[in-house]
Amino acid sequence: MGTQVNSHLSVMVHQQAERLGDREVLIYKDYGGKVWKSYSWRQFSDTVRQVSNAMLSLGIGVQENVGIFSQNSVQYLFCDFGAWGIRAVTIPFYASSSEQQIQFMVNDAKIRFLFVGEQEQYDKARRVLSTCRTLERIIVFDQGVRISTHDPNAMYFSDFLRLGDGLTHQAEVESRQREASFDDIANILYTSGTTGDSKGVVLPHSQYYAAFVANAKCVPVNENDRVLNFLPFTHIFEKAWKLFSLTMGARLIVNTYPQEVQQSMRETHPTCMSSVPRFWEKVYMAVQEKIETSGAVQGRLFKHAIAVGKKHNIDYLSKGKKPPLALHLEYEMLNKTVFSLVRKELGLENAHFFPTAGATVNPVVEEFVHSIGINMMVGYGLTESLATVSCNHLGKPFTVGSVGIPIEGISIRISEEGEVLLKGPTITPGYYNREDLTKAAFTEDGYFRTGDSGYLKDGELFLKERIKDLFKTSNGKYIAPQMIESKLLVDKYIDQIAIIADQRQFVSALIIPVYPLLEEYAREHGIAFSNREELCADKRIVSMMKERIDTLQQQLAHYEQVKRFTLLPHHFSIERGELTNTLKIKRRVLNENYKREIDIMYED
Repeated sequence: MGTQVNSHLSVMVHQQAERLGDREVLIYKDYGGKVWKSYSWRQFSDTVRQVSNAMLSLGIGVQENVGIFSQNSVQYLFCDFGAWGIRAVTIPFYASSSEQQIQFMVNDAKIRFLFVGEQEQYDKARRVLSTCRTLERIIVFDQGVRISTHDPNAMYFSDFLRLGDGLTHQAEVESRQREASFDDIANILYTSGTTGDSKGVVLPHSQYYAAFVANAKCVPVNENDRVLNFLPFTHIFEKAWKLFSLTMGARLIVNTYPQEVQQSMRETHPTCMSSVPRFWEKVYMAVQEKIETSGAVQGRLFKHAIAVGKKHNIDYLSKGKKPPLALHLEYEMLNKTVFSLVRKELGLENAHFFPTAGATVNPVVEEFVHSIGINMMVGYGLTESLATVSCNHLGKPFTVGSVGIPIEGISIRISEEGEVLLKGPTITPGYYNREDLTKAAFTEDGYFRTGDSGYLKDGELFLKERIKDLFKTSNGKYIAPQMIESKLLVDKYIDQIAIIADQRQFVSALIIPVYPLLEEYAREHGIAFSNREELCADKRIVSMMKERIDTLQQQLAHYEQVKRFTLLPHHFSIERGELTNTLKIKRRVLNENYKREIDIMYED
């Protein structure tokens, strides 16, 4: 394990720079750039100092709220640390936030200065400017953005940085750092829940400090790791994980455009990356596709290799048992020949471990990832718990389907209704400006209500369904929609799915197919179509999909199985309010937006 520098976030980068100097820390591309560049710890520290000085020259006060509305970028990191350096608070917005969301957050947090990434973010921010009384300045990261000629209050980040030239405010920066307290707020993170209005989760420095102490005992990231950022920095999982990695002296590879993540992996060879289950589902589907399309002999070899990997890594290692020598030797051989090729294709030749959370992990996918020799560390957490509540521990036994062992310092209690309740130094003090919500979120004796139902068994936490997400059919049967969705999402033709069952006589589904694959299937089978609507409505396509769905849901109880479904010709969208910024589906909105399609499935 590396040494951890877990100091107050106002000085952490500077202390690491004293220790690690010219060692590379940030690997990134400029906006729209093709070449990977890097910063050393010393350069990182110098830039952060300059940002702190520039912020003081704008008059940013102690614990003032500063907004960051951008995709991942190095400038984003400079702003975070620069603001913490003068005891200011940063409020991250998702790069995909709508104008209504931005307006709400700017007004709620009384933001004067908003840092934005690219053209899309600048344009949205500028459009809400007139309705945001407090907003004074928009500062733009990407030099390529066209700033409107009628906008005297916008400036480029490069010009903002010049305000810190010569570090003229350094004495005050240092005086604020001496007064910094762990009770200071570091972030307010607005969560756009799957139900209703967003609320600001208050995250003080003490919460980060406690999380880093606890994670250092079970998450073995170190100075040799190359950590690729896959999720947005606004997401608590990525935010906490990247900051934790920095306290451990690891290198960060900043991936700006989510759609380029696989290319970035192949170009930069990360050893670690936190991600959501959907990423691994896609890897699983790609490998299954390869097995289906490679010749019979190769297909058999691959299936055999995965079976051996499962026996070695799941049946033995995950249960804390030593594999027999013959199995171990065969696995080592397959690992060097077959699995290493799969990992190489992903850019994961030096795979260390991969924290995965944010949704239900399909056990089939979890077993597969471990079988090919990738250490997937499944965990569970919330914004309110500063990410990790529990996780698998590398090299220790774990149960497929669990979300791991609770981290040190957290107390978990299961209520009579089966709700997971949490208490400890990594839990938020509450919601910004919302005493009502804060009061409702905690029990009388101070436990935080997660809204998730689960149970503890042999020291591991298992989740069931979100308490308010369980559906009850009109026959009185309880249905867990996410569990059914995660079973069906591994099909290569299914991109998004929403299960419908609440107060209905049977389970149905709205399905967004993977259009390019479906179109290819139609062409190969002589099915003519002139648009997606025709493609999705074709009886032959529907019957092919039905066959695949029926195969996948064989293990489900009869009343849990999807009886009817509708293929939709366009994706669920954030703009239409159907998805949250973390791409979770908002069931209430889908029920309204697709009322006609849903009603048709229940006719007769």
